[in-house]
Amino acid sequence: MNVSDSPLSLFRNLVGMKFQLYNSLFTSLPFHRVEKTGVLLSLFLLHLEEGFAKNKSPKEIVESFMGQYTTYTTQEEKFNLLFRFIQYAERQVVLFDALEDAAFEHIHDIKGPGTVKHLQSEVIYEQAQKQLAEKLKDFSVRVVLTAHPTQFYPNSVLGIIHDLAQSLKREHTTEVNSYLQQLGITPFLKKERPSPHDEAVNLTWFLEHVFYPAAGNILSAMRQYFPGIANFKNPLIRLGFWPGGDRDGNPYVKVDTTVKVAEVLRASIIVSYYRDVREMKRRLTFKGVEGPIAELEKKLYNHIFIPGYQADITKEEILEALQNVRTTILEQHNGLFVSHVEDLIAKVELFGLFFASLDIRQDSSVHNALLESIAEKTDVLPGQYASLSDSEKIRSLLQANKEVDPSQLGDELFQDTLDTMKAVRSIQQINGEDGCHRYIISHSTSALSVLEVYALFHMSGWKKGQLSVDIVPLFETIDDLKAAPHVMRELYNIPEYKEHLKNRRSIQTIMLGFSDGTKDGGYLMANWSIYKAKEELTRVSRENDIEVVFFDGRGGPPARGGGKTHQFYKSMGPNIENKEIQLTVQGQTISSNFGNIDSARYNMEQLIHAGISNALFRDANSKLSPENEATLRELADESYRAFGKVKNNPIFLEYLNFASPLKYYSETNIASRPSKRNKDKKLTLDDLRAVPYVGSWSQIKQNLPGYYGVGLALEKMEKEGKWEMVQQLYNNSLFFKTLIANSEMSMSKSYFPLTAYLAHHPEYGALWNDFYEEYERSKKYVLRLTGKEELMDDKPVGKLSINMRQRIELPLTTIQQYALIQLREQTQEDEQLLKTYEKLIVRCSFGIINAERNSA
Repeated sequence: MNVSDSPLSLFRNLVGMKFQLYNSLFTSLPFHRVEKTGVLLSLFLLHLEEGFAKNKSPKEIVESFMGQYTTYTTQEEKFNLLFRFIQYAERQVVLFDALEDAAFEHIHDIKGPGTVKHLQSEVIYEQAQKQLAEKLKDFSVRVVLTAHPTQFYPNSVLGIIHDLAQSLKREHTTEVNSYLQQLGITPFLKKERPSPHDEAVNLTWFLEHVFYPAAGNILSAMRQYFPGIANFKNPLIRLGFWPGGDRDGNPYVKVDTTVKVAEVLRASIIVSYYRDVREMKRRLTFKGVEGPIAELEKKLYNHIFIPGYQADITKEEILEALQNVRTTILEQHNGLFVSHVEDLIAKVELFGLFFASLDIRQDSSVHNALLESIAEKTDVLPGQYASLSDSEKIRSLLQANKEVDPSQLGDELFQDTLDTMKAVRSIQQINGEDGCHRYIISHSTSALSVLEVYALFHMSGWKKGQLSVDIVPLFETIDDLKAAPHVMRELYNIPEYKEHLKNRRSIQTIMLGFSDGTKDGGYLMANWSIYKAKEELTRVSRENDIEVVFFDGRGGPPARGGGKTHQFYKSMGPNIENKEIQLTVQGQTISSNFGNIDSARYNMEQLIHAGISNALFRDANSKLSPENEATLRELADESYRAFGKVKNNPIFLEYLNFASPLKYYSETNIASRPSKRNKDKKLTLDDLRAVPYVGSWSQIKQNLPGYYGVGLALEKMEKEGKWEMVQQLYNNSLFFKTLIANSEMSMSKSYFPLTAYLAHHPEYGALWNDFYEEYERSKKYVLRLTGKEELMDDKPVGKLSINMRQRIELPLTTIQQYALIQLREQTQEDEQLLKTYEKLIVRCSFGIINAERNSA
């Protein structure tokens, strides 16, 4: 490869240089004070870098800048400039996003390692066509969009990013200038919190404009590279959806929300089919074809544009029409443009009339309280139900054979829970069974947690033996992950539940959550616990003739299970079931990995390749030797002890609340869900949700959950003379290598000078110094382990992207810290002044959150 064509050089030319060029266009936009803002912001950035290098605080730096570079004397003038800096930086983030999108296909090898094209070469080389055909019979990748936005752009801004990226690709400077002008006057935030319905509508933008075409492109490629093998009777790609179905701790999700979101998903896929049919109509102008296509177009049109039109079209009807057209083209028109029809047939097989499966999720505590209410107010359960043991409760639940009238319960939440279970059936009748067929239970701690939901479905009107719903326990905390194999063994030994699984093709889906695991046990222990839980759950399931499917709850940054997900799946050993790959994607994971058609296709292909190649050509490093496993367990245990010590410090959460914008997180209005589960109780680590927890560490550039305990564990192994064992583990285990690489990313995005003023704080100074020391310790030992000079040296493009984004962010993180300091130091009761500082904090959060796109 020519040096000038290397990914790093391409990134510098297509993103770095163009960012400088187009960023200068902002200064020529015909808006009041924009030019002055751009010039001052450039000076402000240099002033920040110089100030932090001299160990100055954000307050000192901002105040010295105002005195040195402006003539502003009033507080109002200074506030206006800071708000203009925020608005300008927000738009710089969008420009950078669009440039990365536009350059994606040039920087990434879209036919290289990990792609479908590469899989073709491997299959041919290994003569593994039969094995591939067998694997494709039941393998799929399910990407589930969640209701946990850690990044938020209104649809209007998403549209501008998309159009801007296209213009940048074509190098249409006039168009780019127009879109930048549009960006300058388009609001970036809403004053009101989005409803769950709003969240669903926002995410359907990605479904229609990104996932639908990207999935279609992948199916076409698979059919081209593997003719006769890839028939897609088993969907290779599945999409899942949580907005409108996830009611865990979200009081705003009600049964009518769930039904409306199911309707939105159905409408969105019909719109997508309609667009394709209209496009095909321009090519399929032949005798015997034109009429049926026009008829299908009309029927789809009626469902979209005629108010109150009765939903009478079915997936089977669409497929029959397309299959007939295909046959006519092959038999009478030499197969001309038949690929257009085959592409749409594959999409209809994939997405049906549901587009994405709407998952329902609720916390186990709600089911428990609901059943106690049913026992108290009806005769369906024994009156003393609440005082029974778990085994006695299970026996009572399995014997219950009456439907419960929700109106008898009084409590709105209880009524809604039963009504939602009823609604699942009606959604299945209209959108198809795949439209809504999973019920996820947060905080599953026992077999009872699963049996409660199983019984409640029957109490809501579902008949015995006809429950077409997969009940999915979610294990998250370290203790719950350890107990998970015992819980599932107990479940498998219950005849009624085993019969239910038999009706569900003897498949049990189990969700494993990274976010709360990291919050509970630290980075290494959370990942190790999930790995071991998967091994044990695989063993227990195989012993009971059950095929287990793992559904991974992964966030954006590595601290929430993100990072390079395809490497994670490729590293799974033979003792872990590999039937499907299922994972949640959210926030910056959506926009960074699936934000445009090119990146979505590339990253879905990476997941497909990881799952298939892991089954067909398993990496020799995917299985841990007993010696390596013992070393990793020791590292995880030591990391767990270190993290537990700091987590249990009585002022640990107080520190985060003091140093970060945690208390203002809910005011960013990026999510419908509250930032903690029990809003009326005092803030605790258990109740604090992972998004604001990890996000707050990220906004103060400390990223503690992504590395704390790693350095202490590695240091202890060295002191005990076991460094060679650790090095051997790193050299031989792809799983451990992936963990270290993701931890590197967390550290690369840290910037301790921002909060160094806290080092001498009388109450929190000791904690800040502890965190900084562990960051330096972790960095030192990771670099020694990997043999690198600097973090992420082996990923130069990602490293440069992070560095450039960090510079765009620096004014925002500094202004936010400045406002936090000012708030803490205010002694006068000036309500308006306090509100302005708070507004600065919240507004900065938007830009910082959006700039963290490459956390994934």
